[in-house]
Amino acid sequence: MLDIIVLGSAAGGGFPQWNCRCANCARAWAGDPAAPPRSQSSLAVGGESGWFLLNAAPDLRQQIAATPLLQPSEGARHSPIAGVVLTNAEIDHVAGLLHLRERHPLSLYATLRVHQALDGNPMFNALDVAAVRRHPLVLDEPVDLVLPEGKKSGLSVRPFAVPGKVALYLEDASAGDNFGSQGEDTVALEVSAGSTSFFYVPGCAEITPSLADRLRGATLVFFDGTLWRDDELIAGGVGRKTGGRMGHISMSGEHGSIASFANLGVRRKIFVHINNTNPAIVADSPERARLVDAGWEIADDGMRITLPEQPVHS
Repeated sequence: MLDIIVLGSAAGGGFPQWNCRCANCARAWAGDPAAPPRSQSSLAVGGESGWFLLNAAPDLRQQIAATPLLQPSEGARHSPIAGVVLTNAEIDHVAGLLHLRERHPLSLYATLRVHQALDGNPMFNALDVAAVRRHPLVLDEPVDLVLPEGKKSGLSVRPFAVPGKVALYLEDASAGDNFGSQGEDTVALEVSAGSTSFFYVPGCAEITPSLADRLRGATLVFFDGTLWRDDELIAGGVGRKTGGRMGHISMSGEHGSIASFANLGVRRKIFVHINNTNPAIVADSPERARLVDAGWEIADDGMRITLPEQPVHS
């Protein structure tokens, strides 16, 4: 059995974004029930032996406060959070680590590139290495997630590279069109417990043939839902970058995620990391209706999913 909690479903900045009154955010600020607030993207996976966060959003303290299963329940100091697995070094995925700085034992998993980004910022020295053990993720190699005391948790992850780009604050304009991006900068995860597994792909710029083959027939995929269309921020007058420039595929279009997943046979498809400008973030929008008709869901903060053990065929 595999327990999953969506801690946050919005992209960087959350929803509504603090300084935005785009059409969607205006409805959220007004308390429109079709546009409920969302915190920044993160999942928790695990159960009785401990919970692991998949990315640590800046909103982590708020997310813990909203999730009783992640709150301390015994002794003077306690947390059921056993560790964190990072998919990139973007601020909206690593800033929440600073909420975990009270010398609480944790396991921290990331690629060497992401660990190097954290090590290069002295602020993250607040995560004392004597308490927070760093574990490297190697592309396409499964790793058992361990509890702080070293015992196996029963969960494993297999990281794999997906099209994307280096974190914004690490971009090197002199390095060409990809700003110095490498394969370890943006990864997705296959998360497993026994015979049960799902995929977590919160950032992805393109669905390549190899990625399509990997996801084909999956039980559950959480996928990058940042934008509805590539020029969304420009058209809305709130930004200058396309989705492709930011490392995110669009939901719509001939090569968008909805069309690309149409023949993959994925049993359950859920969009996460949804930007405040995406019209599909609003429940009564035509765009939401289109994605629902195509068999997709939009994640909500607090959504909980339990995947049962899959039968093993001899």
